[in-house]
Amino acid sequence: MTIPYAEQLPVRHPALAAADPELAALVGAEERLQAETLRLIPSENYVSPAVLEASGTVLQNKYSEGYPGRRYYEGQQNIDLVEALAVERAKAVFGVEHANVQPYSGSPANLAVHLAFAEPGDTVMGMALPMGGHLTHGWGVSVTGRWFRGVQYGVRRDTGLVDLDQVRELALRERPKVIFCGGTALPRTIDFAAFGEIAREAGAVLVADIAHIAGLVAGGAHPSPVPHVDVVSTTTHKTLRGPRGAMLMSRGEHAKALDKAVFPGLQGGPHNQTTAAIAVALREAGGPSFRDYAHAVVANARALAEELVVRGFDLVSGGTDNHLILIDLTANDVPGKIAAKALDRAGIVVNHNTVPYDTRKPFDPSGIRIGTPSLTSRGLGTAHMAQVADWIDRAVKAAGAGDEDTLRAVRAEVAELMAAFPAPGLPV
Repeated sequence: MTIPYAEQLPVRHPALAAADPELAALVGAEERLQAETLRLIPSENYVSPAVLEASGTVLQNKYSEGYPGRRYYEGQQNIDLVEALAVERAKAVFGVEHANVQPYSGSPANLAVHLAFAEPGDTVMGMALPMGGHLTHGWGVSVTGRWFRGVQYGVRRDTGLVDLDQVRELALRERPKVIFCGGTALPRTIDFAAFGEIAREAGAVLVADIAHIAGLVAGGAHPSPVPHVDVVSTTTHKTLRGPRGAMLMSRGEHAKALDKAVFPGLQGGPHNQTTAAIAVALREAGGPSFRDYAHAVVANARALAEELVVRGFDLVSGGTDNHLILIDLTANDVPGKIAAKALDRAGIVVNHNTVPYDTRKPFDPSGIRIGTPSLTSRGLGTAHMAQVADWIDRAVKAAGAGDEDTLRAVRAEVAELMAAFPAPGLPV
């Protein structure tokens, strides 16, 4: 196997390098790649050195099935305190009555919600995947759409906004047990209050999946769903800048059902090192500097959206209210996948993505999805967004023309700027 840059990399992980030099070289290559490129995937971020360190502690060595004070293994004196710390911090940051920090990731967390509030064959409702929803909100290829009867709502063709009239009509006609609001490609503020009214009228449990915007909610840069919903589901590794894990939060009345669904319903022992890292991330999220960060993420996204519009790009819904921008490249005559791969060669990391009412297939869609959490973590501000938009514009045009020289030139420019803004936890 040929490992990129292997011969140029310093030894940053001596124990790993001694035990497995091939794997150590791959880790080093990834560190360099993350350091040199402009990461615009909205579901990615950089964790702090403290979160990174907590993720690799000896807590990895302990098995802890159950919950604090109610474990199936002995020797939990410290683990119980770690988990309790994470739970209390989650409750404080998000203002919830109950929190479960054990879900391994967002998808098992959402499956636990189904297990807690529905039986196989029951109807669940969420946003259609091609419209910006998530697989685990009852979409057909997911287990949540195979074991449960999924019905989906979408967005309006003319505005790109969630069609709340359709949501209400579907909810009253289909009477789902569970309604999900939130998704993976929603550039606008979610109207949790309106969803709450609809769910109460339909007699459904309302779940806000805030995986993408959890950090914005924690930092006061997006309205909180807590006053309006029954359950909040979130990952911890996107705008929240934590490890790759998840949390379920709820009103106290739903605590027992959710806890039982997570364990023993779906999972065995929690990943204690991840729980510790979640606790660290939540402490960071509760501080004033994180509030500044969350607002800067939104300011950067809005500035970038404005610069892209000036350059003629077609943005779904016309812009953004949060961290995410969805670009429809149909008018550019460059498919999303071709554009994404060209941008990658130019050192700009995005993902190809469907756009509402896309006429192309999901694996070869019309759009690309970008966001500002990672670049904001590196310290870039609104003054840099014109340059970022210019790079995207040049790279997309180069993709259409097959101009590799321009892509190489952009990559060199990107690397130069990134060198001036080191990423947390990466080599300088």
